Amino acid sequence: MPNITITGLPVAAAAASTDVFPIVQNDNVTRQITNALIFTSPTITSPTLITPALGTPASGNLSNCTGGPVFTTPNIGISTGTSLSTTGNQVISGSGKQGYTTGSGGTVTQITSKATGVTLNKPTGQITLNNAALASDTTVSFVLNNTVIEANDILVFNHISGGSPSAYTFNAQSAAGSATINVRNITTGSLSEAIVLSFAVIKCVIA
Repeated sequence: MPNITITGLPVAAAAASTDVFPIVQNDNVTRQITNALIFTSPTITSPTLITPALGTPASGNLSNCTGGPVFTTPNIGISTGTSLSTTGNQVISGSGKQGYTTGSGGTVTQITSKATGVTLNKPTGQITLNNAALASDTTVSFVLNNTVIEANDILVFNHISGGSPSAYTFNAQSAAGSATINVRNITTGSLSEAIVLSFAVIKCVIA
């Protein structure tokens, strides 16, 4: 049979988003579906994907997914989260620090006497004590009202400035919303100094 040469076939063009495709359903009624509905913004309910290669998606919500990606030594960078909870160690290497940033601290000055209570609702800061006399080998106590503090928390103190170095000892008993701070003059003479205490609250539990 001789070869038949066919010429003049139309050149195919890409479908436009407004083009429609006819379909015939079970009721023998011809309907149409648009190109845009198929390729531009299709809605598919509960499809089963077999080993799909999704590429790089522009967005997505993984809140209902089970199993997650495995991150190997991630570089977190600047974090804006409100909290961080871990079940293992938090290790800092090099010259890294762990602590509070600007805006977390504050200052307060005690008036009247070294037994006068003060209020500073911050997790860290400085307390300037009144310069009233504190006798030798004597302890004075005052209350730091602070909504950050909870029962069983630990307060860490440093005598940061003012007065005689190594002349005092400090400790505290925390409660809900406050801590009683004890200051003791361990020298052999009376001291009338406005010492400055730097403190930080560490969260602790007993269970």
